[in-house]
Amino acid sequence: MKTKIILILFVGILIGAAAAYLVLPKLTSEGSLIQDSEKQLYSCGMHPEVISDKPGNCPICGMKLTPIKGSAQVTGQPTAEAGQERKVLYWQAPMDPTEIYDQPGQSKMGMDLVPVYEGEEAGGAGSIMIDGTLQQNMNLRVADVEQRDMSNVIRVHGRVTYAQDKEYSVNTKISGWVEKLYVNTLGQKVRKGQTLLEIYSPELVSTQEEYLLALKNYKKLSDSPYESIRKNAERMVDLAQRRLEFWDISPVEIEKIKTTGKARRSFPLNSRISGIVTHKTVKEGDKIGPGMDLFHIADLSKVWVEASVYEGDLASINEGQRAELELDQIQGFQLEGKVDFIYPYLDKKSRANNIRLVFDNPGQILKPEMYATVRIFNKSAEQVMAIPTEAVIHSGKRKIVFVTKGDGKFEPREVKLGTESDDGYVEIVSGLFLDEKIVVSGQFLLDSESQTREAIAKMRARQKQSTSSDTPADSHEGQTESEMPAVMEHSHEEHQHDMVSISADKLFACPMHPEFITSDANAKCPECGMNVVPAKELGDELKLEEAEFYTCPMHPEFITTDPDAQCPECGMKLEKVKKK
Repeated sequence: MKTKIILILFVGILIGAAAAYLVLPKLTSEGSLIQDSEKQLYSCGMHPEVISDKPGNCPICGMKLTPIKGSAQVTGQPTAEAGQERKVLYWQAPMDPTEIYDQPGQSKMGMDLVPVYEGEEAGGAGSIMIDGTLQQNMNLRVADVEQRDMSNVIRVHGRVTYAQDKEYSVNTKISGWVEKLYVNTLGQKVRKGQTLLEIYSPELVSTQEEYLLALKNYKKLSDSPYESIRKNAERMVDLAQRRLEFWDISPVEIEKIKTTGKARRSFPLNSRISGIVTHKTVKEGDKIGPGMDLFHIADLSKVWVEASVYEGDLASINEGQRAELELDQIQGFQLEGKVDFIYPYLDKKSRANNIRLVFDNPGQILKPEMYATVRIFNKSAEQVMAIPTEAVIHSGKRKIVFVTKGDGKFEPREVKLGTESDDGYVEIVSGLFLDEKIVVSGQFLLDSESQTREAIAKMRARQKQSTSSDTPADSHEGQTESEMPAVMEHSHEEHQHDMVSISADKLFACPMHPEFITSDANAKCPECGMNVVPAKELGDELKLEEAEFYTCPMHPEFITTDPDAQCPECGMKLEKVKKK
Protein backbone atom coordinates (compact mmCIF):
# COMPACT_ATOMS: atom_id res chain seq x y z
CA MET A 1 0.00 0.00 0.00
CA LYS A 2 2.82 2.43 0.90
CA THR A 3 4.58 1.50 -2.32
CA LYS A 4 1.51 2.49 -4.37
CA ILE A 5 1.18 5.86 -2.57
CA ILE A 6 4.86 6.65 -3.13
CA LEU A 7 4.50 5.69 -6.81
CA ILE A 8 1.44 7.96 -7.24
CA LEU A 9 3.25 10.91 -5.57
CA PHE A 10 6.29 10.37 -7.77
CA VAL A 11 4.18 10.34 -10.93
CA GLY A 12 2.36 13.52 -9.80
CA ILE A 13 5.65 15.29 -9.21
CA LEU A 14 6.82 14.33 -12.70
CA ILE A 15 3.58 15.59 -14.28
CA GLY A 16 3.75 18.91 -12.36
CA ALA A 17 7.37 19.42 -13.36
CA ALA A 18 6.54 18.80 -17.02
CA ALA A 19 3.63 21.23 -16.89
CA ALA A 20 5.77 23.88 -15.27
CA TYR A 21 8.43 23.31 -17.92
CA LEU A 22 5.92 23.84 -20.72
CA VAL A 23 3.74 26.65 -19.29
CA LEU A 24 6.07 28.93 -17.30
CA PRO A 25 8.26 30.02 -20.26
CA LYS A 26 5.13 30.90 -22.22
CA LEU A 27 3.74 32.91 -19.32
CA THR A 28 7.06 34.66 -18.87
CA SER A 29 7.22 35.44 -22.57
CA GLU A 30 3.62 36.67 -22.67
CA GLY A 31 4.17 38.71 -19.52
CA SER A 32 7.14 40.45 -21.09
CA LEU A 33 5.17 41.09 -24.27
CA ILE A 34 2.26 42.54 -22.31
CA GLN A 35 4.63 44.67 -20.31
CA ASP A 36 6.30 45.86 -23.50
CA SER A 37 2.97 46.65 -25.20
CA GLU A 38 1.77 48.60 -22.17
CA LYS A 39 4.80 50.85 -22.13
CA GLN A 40 3.72 54.46 -21.41
CA LEU A 41 4.39 57.03 -24.17
CA TYR A 42 4.59 60.82 -23.93
CA SER A 43 3.71 63.60 -26.38
CA CYS A 44 3.74 67.40 -26.67
CA GLY A 45 0.42 69.21 -26.39
CA MET A 46 1.44 71.74 -29.05
CA HIS A 47 3.28 69.31 -31.35
CA PRO A 48 1.48 65.90 -31.29
CA GLU A 49 3.96 64.53 -33.84
CA VAL A 50 6.60 64.46 -31.08
CA ILE A 51 6.37 61.01 -29.43
CA SER A 52 8.75 59.78 -26.73
CA ASP A 53 8.90 56.72 -24.49
CA LYS A 54 10.42 58.79 -21.66
CA PRO A 55 9.25 61.96 -19.88
CA GLY A 56 11.04 65.18 -20.76
CA ASN A 57 10.59 68.39 -22.75
CA CYS A 58 9.46 68.99 -26.34
CA PRO A 59 12.49 69.53 -28.61
CA ILE A 60 10.51 72.11 -30.64
CA CYS A 61 8.88 74.40 -28.08
CA GLY A 62 10.39 73.16 -24.81
CA MET A 63 7.05 72.29 -23.19
CA LYS A 64 6.86 69.38 -20.78
CA LEU A 65 5.76 66.14 -22.43
CA THR A 66 2.48 64.70 -21.15
CA PRO A 67 1.45 61.02 -20.95
CA ILE A 68 -0.61 59.77 -23.89
CA LYS A 69 -3.86 58.34 -22.66
CA GLY A 70 -4.46 54.82 -23.90
CA SER A 71 -1.02 54.52 -25.52
CA ALA A 72 -0.61 51.06 -23.97
CA GLN A 73 -3.43 49.77 -26.15
CA VAL A 74 -2.05 51.17 -29.41
CA THR A 75 -0.52 48.51 -31.59
CA GLY A 76 0.43 48.11 -35.21
CA GLN A 77 -1.70 46.61 -37.89
CA PRO A 78 -3.84 43.76 -36.64
CA THR A 79 -3.09 40.36 -38.11
CA ALA A 80 -5.38 37.46 -38.66
CA GLU A 81 -5.28 34.65 -36.12
CA ALA A 82 -3.53 31.49 -37.08
CA GLY A 83 -5.60 29.31 -39.35
CA GLN A 84 -8.26 32.05 -39.84
CA GLU A 85 -8.99 33.12 -43.42
CA ARG A 86 -8.52 36.88 -43.91
CA LYS A 87 -11.32 38.97 -45.44
CA VAL A 88 -10.58 41.03 -48.57
CA LEU A 89 -12.03 44.53 -48.18
CA TYR A 90 -11.18 45.85 -51.64
CA TRP A 91 -8.56 45.76 -54.38
CA GLN A 92 -6.17 48.61 -55.11
CA ALA A 93 -3.60 49.58 -57.73
CA PRO A 94 -0.01 48.83 -56.65
CA MET A 95 1.26 52.22 -57.90
CA ASP A 96 -1.70 54.34 -56.75
CA PRO A 97 -3.33 53.39 -53.41
CA THR A 98 -6.23 55.78 -54.08
CA GLU A 99 -7.28 53.75 -57.14
CA ILE A 100 -9.48 51.09 -55.55
CA TYR A 101 -12.03 48.58 -56.87
CA ASP A 102 -14.46 46.08 -55.36
CA GLN A 103 -13.39 43.32 -57.76
CA PRO A 104 -9.97 41.97 -58.84
CA GLY A 105 -8.60 43.00 -62.20
CA GLN A 106 -6.09 45.45 -63.63
CA SER A 107 -5.38 49.10 -62.85
CA LYS A 108 -5.41 51.98 -65.31
CA MET A 109 -1.70 51.38 -65.87
CA GLY A 110 -2.35 47.73 -66.78
CA MET A 111 -0.94 46.29 -63.54
CA ASP A 112 -2.66 43.55 -61.55
CA LEU A 113 -4.66 44.83 -58.57
CA VAL A 114 -3.54 43.70 -55.12
CA PRO A 115 -5.97 42.69 -52.35
CA VAL A 116 -6.31 44.74 -49.18
CA TYR A 117 -7.32 42.59 -46.23
CA GLU A 118 -9.25 43.60 -43.15
CA GLY A 119 -6.87 45.35 -40.78
CA GLU A 120 -4.50 46.29 -43.59
CA GLU A 121 -6.70 48.95 -45.19
CA ALA A 122 -5.52 52.48 -45.91
CA GLY A 123 -4.60 54.19 -42.70
CA GLY A 124 -3.33 50.96 -41.09
CA ALA A 125 -2.01 52.06 -37.78
CA GLY A 126 -4.06 55.26 -38.11
CA SER A 127 -7.36 53.38 -37.69
CA ILE A 128 -8.92 54.14 -34.33
CA MET A 129 -11.69 52.91 -32.05
CA ILE A 130 -14.10 55.39 -30.42
CA ASP A 131 -16.80 54.28 -27.98
CA GLY A 132 -20.38 55.50 -28.35
CA THR A 133 -20.31 57.96 -25.44
CA LEU A 134 -17.19 59.66 -26.75
CA GLN A 135 -18.72 59.84 -30.22
CA GLN A 136 -21.66 61.77 -28.79
CA ASN A 137 -19.34 64.11 -26.89
CA MET A 138 -17.36 64.71 -30.10
CA ASN A 139 -20.63 65.38 -31.99
CA LEU A 140 -19.71 62.90 -34.71
CA ARG A 141 -22.10 62.87 -37.66
CA VAL A 142 -21.96 60.50 -40.60
CA ALA A 143 -23.34 60.62 -44.14
CA ASP A 144 -23.65 58.19 -47.02
CA VAL A 145 -21.46 58.19 -50.09
CA GLU A 146 -24.12 58.88 -52.69
CA GLN A 147 -24.57 59.14 -56.44
CA ARG A 148 -25.81 62.45 -57.84
CA ASP A 149 -25.53 64.95 -60.68
CA MET A 150 -22.84 67.58 -60.20
CA SER A 151 -23.32 71.10 -61.52
CA ASN A 152 -20.44 73.46 -61.09
CA VAL A 153 -21.44 77.08 -60.46
CA ILE A 154 -18.83 79.77 -61.05
CA ARG A 155 -19.39 83.13 -59.34
CA VAL A 156 -17.87 86.21 -60.94
CA HIS A 157 -18.24 89.96 -60.52
CA GLY A 158 -19.11 91.89 -63.65
CA ARG A 159 -19.70 95.41 -64.93
CA VAL A 160 -22.77 96.46 -66.93
CA THR A 161 -21.95 98.14 -70.25
CA TYR A 162 -23.80 99.25 -73.39
CA ALA A 163 -24.48 96.51 -75.91
CA GLN A 164 -22.27 97.59 -78.79
CA ASP A 165 -24.64 96.09 -81.35
CA LYS A 166 -27.37 98.35 -79.94
CA GLU A 167 -25.49 101.68 -80.28
CA TYR A 168 -26.10 104.07 -83.18
CA SER A 169 -24.53 107.28 -84.47
CA VAL A 170 -26.70 110.10 -85.90
CA ASN A 171 -25.20 112.31 -88.66
CA THR A 172 -26.20 114.08 -91.84
CA LYS A 173 -25.14 113.75 -95.49
CA ILE A 174 -25.55 117.40 -96.44
CA SER A 175 -24.09 120.70 -95.33
CA GLY A 176 -26.24 123.28 -93.58
CA TRP A 177 -27.19 124.97 -90.32
CA VAL A 178 -29.20 123.76 -87.33
CA GLU A 179 -32.29 125.95 -87.27
CA LYS A 180 -34.14 124.11 -84.49
CA LEU A 181 -32.77 121.62 -81.90
CA TYR A 182 -35.37 119.40 -80.22
CA VAL A 183 -33.04 117.04 -78.26
CA ASN A 184 -30.46 119.08 -76.37
CA THR A 185 -29.52 117.10 -73.21
CA LEU A 186 -27.50 113.94 -72.54
CA GLY A 187 -29.44 110.96 -71.20
CA GLN A 188 -32.66 112.14 -72.82
CA LYS A 189 -34.91 109.34 -74.01
CA VAL A 190 -35.93 109.33 -77.65
CA ARG A 191 -38.24 107.06 -79.59
CA LYS A 192 -37.94 105.75 -83.10
CA GLY A 193 -39.02 108.39 -85.68
CA GLN A 194 -38.75 111.29 -83.23
CA THR A 195 -37.38 114.57 -84.72
CA LEU A 196 -33.97 115.40 -83.28
CA LEU A 197 -33.33 118.71 -85.13
CA GLU A 198 -34.24 120.74 -88.27
CA ILE A 199 -31.54 121.61 -90.76
CA TYR A 200 -31.41 124.38 -93.41
CA SER A 201 -29.32 123.50 -96.44
CA PRO A 202 -29.04 125.66 -99.61
CA GLU A 203 -28.14 122.52 -101.55
CA LEU A 204 -31.30 120.83 -100.40
CA VAL A 205 -33.43 123.85 -101.37
CA SER A 206 -31.95 123.98 -104.89
CA THR A 207 -32.48 120.24 -105.33
CA GLN A 208 -36.15 120.66 -104.38
CA GLU A 209 -36.49 123.41 -106.96
CA GLU A 210 -34.93 121.16 -109.58
CA TYR A 211 -37.38 118.43 -108.64
CA LEU A 212 -40.38 120.77 -108.98
CA LEU A 213 -39.12 122.04 -112.37
CA ALA A 214 -38.66 118.48 -113.59
CA LEU A 215 -42.23 117.69 -112.55
CA LYS A 216 -43.61 120.73 -114.45
CA ASN A 217 -41.56 119.90 -117.51
CA TYR A 218 -42.78 116.29 -117.44
CA LYS A 219 -46.43 117.41 -117.32
CA LYS A 220 -45.94 119.60 -120.40
CA LEU A 221 -44.08 116.96 -122.40
CA SER A 222 -46.10 113.93 -121.30
CA ASP A 223 -48.39 114.39 -124.35
CA SER A 224 -45.51 114.87 -126.81
CA PRO A 225 -45.69 112.64 -129.87
CA TYR A 226 -42.01 112.02 -129.54
CA GLU A 227 -41.23 109.13 -127.17
CA SER A 228 -37.61 110.17 -126.59
CA ILE A 229 -38.72 113.57 -125.30
CA ARG A 230 -41.24 111.99 -122.92
CA LYS A 231 -38.61 109.57 -121.56
CA ASN A 232 -36.03 112.33 -121.03
CA ALA A 233 -38.56 114.38 -119.07
CA GLU A 234 -39.48 111.36 -116.95
CA ARG A 235 -35.78 110.63 -116.38
CA MET A 236 -35.16 114.15 -115.08
CA VAL A 237 -37.92 113.66 -112.49
CA ASP A 238 -36.46 110.31 -111.36
CA LEU A 239 -32.95 111.77 -111.05
CA ALA A 240 -34.11 114.69 -108.89
CA GLN A 241 -36.23 112.40 -106.68
CA ARG A 242 -33.38 109.89 -106.25
CA ARG A 243 -31.04 112.69 -105.21
CA LEU A 244 -33.45 113.66 -102.43
CA GLU A 245 -33.72 110.04 -101.33
CA PHE A 246 -29.92 109.74 -101.21
CA TRP A 247 -29.91 112.66 -98.78
CA ASP A 248 -32.26 110.69 -96.51
CA ILE A 249 -35.37 112.72 -97.36
CA SER A 250 -38.23 110.39 -96.53
CA PRO A 251 -40.82 109.40 -99.17
CA VAL A 252 -43.47 111.19 -97.07
CA GLU A 253 -41.57 114.50 -97.30
CA ILE A 254 -40.99 114.04 -101.05
CA GLU A 255 -44.70 113.47 -101.54
CA LYS A 256 -45.45 116.69 -99.64
CA ILE A 257 -43.11 118.62 -101.96
CA LYS A 258 -44.83 117.10 -104.97
CA THR A 259 -48.32 117.82 -103.61
CA THR A 260 -47.72 121.40 -102.44
CA GLY A 261 -45.41 122.36 -105.29
CA LYS A 262 -43.25 124.39 -102.90
CA ALA A 263 -39.73 123.81 -101.66
CA ARG A 264 -39.23 123.57 -97.88
CA ARG A 265 -36.65 125.80 -96.18
CA SER A 266 -35.60 123.22 -93.53
CA PHE A 267 -35.94 119.48 -93.15
CA PRO A 268 -36.22 117.36 -89.95
CA LEU A 269 -33.56 114.82 -88.93
CA ASN A 270 -35.30 111.87 -87.22
CA SER A 271 -34.03 109.08 -84.92
CA ARG A 272 -33.93 105.61 -86.39
CA ILE A 273 -34.14 103.77 -83.03
CA SER A 274 -35.50 104.15 -79.51
CA GLY A 275 -32.97 104.69 -76.73
CA ILE A 276 -31.12 107.31 -74.75
CA VAL A 277 -28.71 109.99 -75.91
CA THR A 278 -25.21 109.08 -74.76
CA HIS A 279 -23.25 111.63 -76.82
CA LYS A 280 -24.14 115.11 -78.20
CA THR A 281 -21.86 117.49 -80.12
CA VAL A 282 -24.28 119.97 -81.70
CA LYS A 283 -25.98 123.18 -80.57
CA GLU A 284 -28.73 125.22 -82.13
CA GLY A 285 -27.32 127.47 -84.86
CA ASP A 286 -24.21 125.34 -85.50
CA LYS A 287 -23.06 124.73 -89.04
CA ILE A 288 -22.82 121.02 -89.77
CA GLY A 289 -21.38 119.00 -92.59
CA PRO A 290 -21.56 115.52 -94.09
CA GLY A 291 -20.36 112.70 -91.80
CA MET A 292 -20.24 114.83 -88.65
CA ASP A 293 -21.39 112.87 -85.53
CA LEU A 294 -24.28 114.80 -84.03
CA PHE A 295 -25.69 112.27 -81.53
CA HIS A 296 -24.96 108.79 -80.15
CA ILE A 297 -28.04 106.83 -79.15
CA ALA A 298 -27.95 103.53 -77.21
CA ASP A 299 -30.77 101.04 -76.94
CA LEU A 300 -30.85 99.77 -73.32
CA SER A 301 -33.45 97.05 -73.87
CA LYS A 302 -30.46 94.68 -73.91
CA VAL A 303 -27.13 95.15 -72.11
CA TRP A 304 -23.75 93.46 -71.86
CA VAL A 305 -22.01 92.40 -68.66
CA GLU A 306 -18.23 92.06 -68.85
CA ALA A 307 -16.55 89.87 -66.23
CA SER A 308 -13.12 88.37 -65.56
CA VAL A 309 -12.60 84.64 -65.09
CA TYR A 310 -9.41 83.12 -63.72
CA GLU A 311 -7.49 80.54 -65.72
CA GLY A 312 -8.52 77.73 -63.39
CA ASP A 313 -12.24 78.26 -64.14
CA LEU A 314 -11.87 79.04 -67.83
CA ALA A 315 -12.06 75.39 -68.90
CA SER A 316 -15.56 75.14 -67.35
CA ILE A 317 -17.02 78.06 -69.33
CA ASN A 318 -18.44 77.81 -72.85
CA GLU A 319 -20.41 80.15 -75.05
CA GLY A 320 -24.16 79.72 -74.64
CA GLN A 321 -24.03 78.63 -70.98
CA ARG A 322 -26.89 79.80 -68.76
CA ALA A 323 -26.12 82.59 -66.33
CA GLU A 324 -27.98 84.47 -63.61
CA LEU A 325 -27.38 88.07 -62.56
CA GLU A 326 -27.95 89.49 -59.08
CA LEU A 327 -27.77 93.04 -57.75
CA ASP A 328 -26.70 93.61 -54.16
CA GLN A 329 -28.69 96.83 -53.92
CA ILE A 330 -31.99 95.21 -55.01
CA GLN A 331 -33.05 92.32 -52.79
CA GLY A 332 -34.36 89.32 -54.71
CA PHE A 333 -33.64 90.79 -58.14
CA GLN A 334 -32.50 88.21 -60.71
CA LEU A 335 -32.13 88.17 -64.47
CA GLU A 336 -31.37 85.21 -66.67
CA GLY A 337 -28.95 85.50 -69.57
CA LYS A 338 -26.15 83.59 -71.27
CA VAL A 339 -22.44 83.65 -72.00
CA ASP A 340 -22.19 85.43 -75.36
CA PHE A 341 -18.45 85.59 -76.06
CA ILE A 342 -15.09 84.53 -74.55
CA TYR A 343 -12.30 86.91 -75.46
CA PRO A 344 -9.31 85.12 -77.04
CA TYR A 345 -6.67 86.72 -74.81
CA LEU A 346 -5.80 87.24 -71.13
CA ASP A 347 -5.24 90.44 -69.22
CA LYS A 348 -1.48 90.63 -68.67
CA LYS A 349 -1.83 92.26 -65.24
CA SER A 350 -4.58 90.22 -63.59
CA ARG A 351 -3.88 87.01 -65.58
CA ALA A 352 -7.64 86.67 -66.03
CA ASN A 353 -9.74 86.14 -69.14
CA ASN A 354 -12.59 88.52 -69.95
CA ILE A 355 -15.96 87.13 -70.98
CA ARG A 356 -19.11 88.84 -72.23
CA LEU A 357 -22.63 87.99 -71.08
CA VAL A 358 -25.91 89.22 -72.56
CA PHE A 359 -29.01 90.06 -70.51
CA ASP A 360 -32.40 91.50 -71.37
CA ASN A 361 -33.09 94.72 -69.46
CA PRO A 362 -36.83 95.07 -68.77
CA GLY A 363 -37.67 98.47 -67.33
CA GLN A 364 -34.03 99.50 -67.88
CA ILE A 365 -33.17 98.51 -64.29
CA LEU A 366 -29.63 97.67 -65.34
CA LYS A 367 -27.66 100.81 -66.00
CA PRO A 368 -24.21 101.00 -67.60
CA GLU A 369 -21.28 101.00 -65.12
CA MET A 370 -23.32 99.11 -62.51
CA TYR A 371 -21.57 96.24 -60.70
CA ALA A 372 -23.35 92.90 -60.48
CA THR A 373 -22.75 89.32 -59.32
CA VAL A 374 -23.08 86.69 -62.02
CA ARG A 375 -23.46 82.93 -61.52
CA ILE A 376 -22.51 80.76 -64.48
CA PHE A 377 -23.99 77.25 -64.43
CA ASN A 378 -22.05 74.31 -65.79
CA LYS A 379 -23.51 70.80 -65.62
CA SER A 380 -20.19 68.99 -65.49
CA ALA A 381 -21.07 65.38 -64.57
CA GLU A 382 -24.08 63.10 -64.25
CA GLN A 383 -24.62 60.38 -61.62
CA VAL A 384 -21.14 60.50 -60.09
CA MET A 385 -20.03 59.46 -56.60
CA ALA A 386 -20.11 62.45 -54.26
CA ILE A 387 -19.87 63.37 -50.56
CA PRO A 388 -20.41 66.59 -48.58
CA THR A 389 -17.49 69.00 -48.95
CA GLU A 390 -17.20 69.39 -45.18
CA ALA A 391 -16.15 65.72 -44.85
CA VAL A 392 -12.81 66.28 -46.61
CA ILE A 393 -9.69 67.12 -44.60
CA HIS A 394 -7.17 68.99 -46.76
CA SER A 395 -3.72 67.97 -45.54
CA GLY A 396 -1.27 69.48 -48.01
CA LYS A 397 -1.28 67.39 -51.16
CA ARG A 398 -3.39 64.68 -49.50
CA LYS A 399 -7.17 64.71 -49.15
CA ILE A 400 -8.38 62.56 -46.22
CA VAL A 401 -11.87 61.24 -45.46
CA PHE A 402 -12.76 59.15 -42.39
CA VAL A 403 -14.80 56.04 -43.18
CA THR A 404 -16.85 54.39 -40.45
CA LYS A 405 -16.28 50.62 -40.31
CA GLY A 406 -18.89 49.84 -37.65
CA ASP A 407 -18.51 48.95 -33.94
CA GLY A 408 -16.88 52.34 -33.26
CA LYS A 409 -14.02 51.85 -35.71
CA PHE A 410 -12.95 54.67 -38.05
CA GLU A 411 -10.46 54.45 -40.89
CA PRO A 412 -8.68 57.39 -42.59
CA ARG A 413 -8.88 57.05 -46.37
CA GLU A 414 -7.00 59.11 -48.96
CA VAL A 415 -9.26 60.20 -51.83
CA LYS A 416 -9.01 62.00 -55.15
CA LEU A 417 -11.47 64.85 -55.70
CA GLY A 418 -13.22 66.06 -58.84
CA THR A 419 -15.80 68.77 -59.44
CA GLU A 420 -17.14 70.77 -56.48
CA SER A 421 -20.78 71.81 -56.73
CA ASP A 422 -22.46 74.95 -55.48
CA ASP A 423 -24.69 73.02 -53.04
CA GLY A 424 -21.84 71.75 -50.87
CA TYR A 425 -20.89 68.45 -52.52
CA VAL A 426 -17.65 67.30 -54.12
CA GLU A 427 -17.10 64.51 -56.64
CA ILE A 428 -15.01 61.51 -55.53
CA VAL A 429 -12.85 60.23 -58.38
CA SER A 430 -11.35 57.37 -56.37
CA GLY A 431 -10.87 56.21 -52.78
CA LEU A 432 -14.45 55.41 -51.68
CA PHE A 433 -17.34 53.05 -52.48
CA LEU A 434 -21.06 53.84 -52.76
CA ASP A 435 -22.08 51.60 -49.85
CA GLU A 436 -19.76 53.29 -47.34
CA LYS A 437 -20.46 55.92 -44.69
CA ILE A 438 -18.15 58.83 -43.97
CA VAL A 439 -17.74 61.28 -41.08
CA VAL A 440 -18.91 64.84 -41.83
CA SER A 441 -18.55 66.43 -38.38
CA GLY A 442 -15.82 65.98 -35.76
CA GLN A 443 -13.41 64.42 -38.25
CA PHE A 444 -10.63 66.83 -37.29
CA LEU A 445 -10.56 65.32 -33.79
CA LEU A 446 -10.37 61.88 -35.37
CA ASP A 447 -7.52 63.06 -37.61
CA SER A 448 -5.50 64.33 -34.65
CA GLU A 449 -5.97 61.04 -32.77
CA SER A 450 -5.20 59.02 -35.91
CA GLN A 451 -1.95 60.89 -36.57
CA THR A 452 -0.87 60.43 -32.96
CA ARG A 453 -1.48 56.67 -33.02
CA GLU A 454 0.16 56.31 -36.40
CA ALA A 455 3.24 58.14 -35.11
CA ILE A 456 3.34 55.81 -32.10
CA ALA A 457 3.12 52.75 -34.32
CA LYS A 458 5.89 54.03 -36.59
CA MET A 459 8.13 54.78 -33.61
CA ARG A 460 7.59 51.29 -32.21
CA ALA A 461 8.34 49.79 -35.58
CA ARG A 462 11.64 51.69 -35.66
CA GLN A 463 12.40 50.57 -32.11
CA LYS A 464 11.78 46.93 -33.03
CA GLN A 465 13.91 47.33 -36.14
CA SER A 466 16.77 48.90 -34.20
CA THR A 467 16.48 46.17 -31.53
CA SER A 468 16.65 43.42 -34.12
CA SER A 469 19.66 45.10 -35.76
CA ASP A 470 21.66 45.26 -32.50
CA THR A 471 24.11 42.49 -33.46
CA PRO A 472 27.81 42.06 -32.71
CA ALA A 473 30.27 44.17 -34.67
CA ASP A 474 31.53 41.15 -36.59
CA SER A 475 28.05 40.76 -38.12
CA HIS A 476 28.98 43.65 -40.46
CA GLU A 477 31.86 41.76 -41.93
CA GLY A 478 31.77 41.86 -45.69
CA GLN A 479 30.17 45.32 -45.75
CA THR A 480 32.15 48.17 -47.26
CA GLU A 481 32.23 51.65 -45.80
CA SER A 482 29.77 52.82 -48.46
CA GLU A 483 27.25 50.18 -47.28
CA MET A 484 27.37 51.29 -43.64
CA PRO A 485 24.29 53.42 -42.76
CA ALA A 486 24.36 56.68 -40.90
CA VAL A 487 23.41 55.52 -37.38
CA MET A 488 22.07 57.93 -34.77
CA GLU A 489 21.23 57.24 -31.11
CA HIS A 490 18.75 59.56 -29.43
CA SER A 491 19.18 60.89 -25.90
CA HIS A 492 15.95 62.29 -24.43
CA GLU A 493 17.71 63.95 -21.52
CA GLU A 494 20.02 66.13 -23.62
CA HIS A 495 17.97 66.22 -26.84
CA GLN A 496 21.15 65.53 -28.81
CA HIS A 497 22.25 62.77 -31.14
CA ASP A 498 25.47 60.73 -31.06
CA MET A 499 27.09 60.16 -34.43
CA VAL A 500 28.48 56.64 -34.70
CA SER A 501 29.41 56.62 -38.39
CA ILE A 502 28.58 58.63 -41.48
CA SER A 503 29.35 57.44 -44.97
CA ALA A 504 30.24 59.95 -47.70
CA ASP A 505 28.33 57.82 -50.20
CA LYS A 506 25.10 58.68 -48.35
CA LEU A 507 25.69 62.45 -48.39
CA PHE A 508 25.50 65.34 -50.84
CA ALA A 509 27.30 68.68 -50.87
CA CYS A 510 27.50 71.98 -52.76
CA PRO A 511 30.35 72.08 -55.32
CA MET A 512 30.92 75.81 -54.62
CA HIS A 513 30.51 75.58 -50.85
CA PRO A 514 31.65 72.08 -49.78
CA GLU A 515 31.05 73.00 -46.14
CA PHE A 516 27.31 72.56 -46.83
CA ILE A 517 26.55 68.83 -46.51
CA THR A 518 23.16 67.13 -46.42
CA SER A 519 21.50 63.75 -46.85
CA ASP A 520 18.74 65.27 -49.03
CA ALA A 521 19.57 64.69 -52.71
CA ASN A 522 17.06 67.39 -53.78
CA ALA A 523 18.44 70.13 -51.55
CA LYS A 524 19.90 73.43 -52.76
CA CYS A 525 22.85 75.30 -51.27
CA PRO A 526 21.61 78.08 -48.92
CA GLU A 527 24.52 80.28 -50.04
CA CYS A 528 24.40 80.15 -53.86
CA GLY A 529 21.25 78.13 -54.57
CA MET A 530 23.09 75.47 -56.60
CA ASN A 531 21.88 71.87 -56.67
CA VAL A 532 23.90 69.54 -54.46
CA VAL A 533 26.05 66.76 -55.94
CA PRO A 534 27.21 63.44 -54.43
CA ALA A 535 29.75 64.26 -51.74
CA LYS A 536 32.19 61.64 -52.97
CA GLU A 537 32.72 63.69 -56.16
CA LEU A 538 34.35 66.48 -54.13
CA GLY A 539 37.21 64.27 -52.90
CA ASP A 540 39.61 65.98 -50.48
CA GLU A 541 37.52 69.15 -50.42
CA LEU A 542 35.01 67.36 -48.19
CA LYS A 543 36.05 67.16 -44.52
CA LEU A 544 33.45 65.17 -42.63
CA GLU A 545 35.43 65.06 -39.41
CA GLU A 546 35.40 68.86 -39.15
CA ALA A 547 31.71 69.33 -40.02
CA GLU A 548 28.99 70.07 -37.45
CA PHE A 549 25.85 68.05 -38.26
CA TYR A 550 22.21 68.53 -37.33
CA THR A 551 19.37 66.00 -37.51
CA CYS A 552 15.61 65.61 -36.98
CA PRO A 553 14.38 64.01 -33.70
CA MET A 554 11.61 62.17 -35.56
CA HIS A 555 13.56 61.34 -38.73
CA PRO A 556 17.20 60.76 -37.73
CA GLU A 557 18.01 59.56 -41.24
CA PHE A 558 18.01 63.23 -42.31
CA ILE A 559 21.24 65.11 -41.49
CA THR A 560 22.65 68.45 -42.65
CA THR A 561 25.26 71.04 -41.76
CA ASP A 562 22.72 73.88 -42.03
CA PRO A 563 21.54 74.72 -38.49
CA ASP A 564 18.61 76.80 -39.81
CA ALA A 565 17.17 74.01 -41.96
CA GLN A 566 13.96 72.10 -41.18
CA CYS A 567 13.16 68.44 -41.61
CA PRO A 568 11.73 67.89 -45.13
CA GLU A 569 9.40 65.18 -43.74
CA CYS A 570 7.78 66.80 -40.71
CA GLY A 571 9.17 70.35 -40.67
CA MET A 572 10.55 69.99 -37.15
CA LYS A 573 13.47 72.02 -35.81
CA LEU A 574 16.78 70.19 -36.06
CA GLU A 575 19.06 69.17 -33.17
CA LYS A 576 22.82 69.19 -33.09
CA VAL A 577 24.66 65.89 -33.48
CA LYS A 578 27.09 65.14 -30.65
CA LYS A 579 30.26 63.46 -31.89
CA LYS A 580 31.67 60.54 -29.92
